[in-house]
Amino acid sequence: MDRFLSSAVNRIDAKGRVSVPGAFRALAAKRGYHELYALRALEEPALDVGGMDLLERYERQLEQANPFLRTADDMSAYVHGEGTFLKLDADGRITMSDFIREHTGITSEVGFLGRGQFFQIWEPERMRQHLADVRARLTTLRQAAAQARPSGASE
Repeated sequence: MDRFLSSAVNRIDAKGRVSVPGAFRALAAKRGYHELYALRALEEPALDVGGMDLLERYERQLEQANPFLRTADDMSAYVHGEGTFLKLDADGRITMSDFIREHTGITSEVGFLGRGQFFQIWEPERMRQHLADVRARLTTLRQAAAQARPSGASE
């Protein structure tokens, strides 16, 4: 498997560290991630986490922006100012810094949500609510598509 899949909730230890799920650690090792890049999600109280390839993806977009437009400055401020590097220790743990806690609301547990090429870090109850909202939106779309189909048509 070459994707960050599934979700998990792990407890923060007394030193403020949390174990990254084993499958996520294995994929990070396979991809050669020595440190993780984490970016505060734009519209959610979560962090998008990946390797240098995630940061480089954003920077490629930034390179294509017109440097004379404010958008380029905004993108740079966001990608660089709202991001940080996370170190995995020898046991596969990361420290829950104030940078993470302030944006996510994390206190004692951490939710990990696979997103394919990256994963997210959430406060667990917010993650559960987010997933319920996602399912509700997708169900609504499915129902709307089914109603729009001609009678007797199937997929």
